[in-house]
Amino acid sequence: MSPRVFIDGEAGTTGLQIRQRLAGRKDLEVLSIDPAHRKDPAARAEILNSADLVLLCLPDDAARDAVALISSPAVKVVDASSAHRTAPGWVYGFPEMALNQRADIAAARRVSNPGCYPTGAIALIRPLVTGGLMLSDYPVTIHAVSGYTGGGKSMIAEFERPDAEAFRIYGLELQHKHLPEMTTYCGLSRAPVFCPSVGRFAQGMIVEVALHLDLLEGHPCVRDLHDLLREAYRNEPFVQVASWEETRTLIGLEPEGLNGSNSLRLFVLGAETGRQARLVAVLDNLGKGASGAAVQNMNLMLGLEEARGLW
Repeated sequence: MSPRVFIDGEAGTTGLQIRQRLAGRKDLEVLSIDPAHRKDPAARAEILNSADLVLLCLPDDAARDAVALISSPAVKVVDASSAHRTAPGWVYGFPEMALNQRADIAAARRVSNPGCYPTGAIALIRPLVTGGLMLSDYPVTIHAVSGYTGGGKSMIAEFERPDAEAFRIYGLELQHKHLPEMTTYCGLSRAPVFCPSVGRFAQGMIVEVALHLDLLEGHPCVRDLHDLLREAYRNEPFVQVASWEETRTLIGLEPEGLNGSNSLRLFVLGAETGRQARLVAVLDNLGKGASGAAVQNMNLMLGLEEARGLW
């Protein structure tokens, strides 16, 4: 019997993309609720508890409410909201983050999908901390730009107006909701300064960390950072570190280069003899930053091929 999967919030941006990724799969049975009963707690509780795995694509408070409706200990959950990303009892759903992370996800009943910005930031920063090049209290600054789909229905409507602005910085109070998970899973003891922005393009994302190499332990060179990241992800199918030769030919990077994929590409930029570096992550904010990661986690939790339904 195929595992039964329910997408709670399948009409939203992430839910729709998950549904598309699961379309045509014969190894799953995707459950649906009658649209007329989507707000009926009894009907929702019934379908939530009838699934083998639930994918929550809901606002934070609604995700907490959905978890409270699940009484069956057999039901597994992947939560795409930020409600449980640092909550006790929840496993962080970034399989490439640590050596044991895949096994932890596969054995878990509750997995919290990473945020899109943290996916890029953690991929760049955590290997430096665990590798001893960056102390946990290093004053990290993260700059990032995302497509407007990351802001939900209201931002999508706003940026699809003919008179929409081309670019906007936000999070001006420096209290973005992604900061706790960035701090925790990067291995930092000091919260980074996070500078998010949004552009007038639907999907795609760039996350960037600029570094003064003389402030890192051992005063590494740019090639040292590149070698460390290459080693950290050398066996990962969805995370690639651009070769040193490729970075030498770049004249720029654009955020839409990996749209529609579950890939994450990392770049180490800077002059070989210089004492500064720019670490850059490119990903689809709705792919590896949301729906692709959710499907990857679902596959692991159900004992299926990890890459199935992903590209």
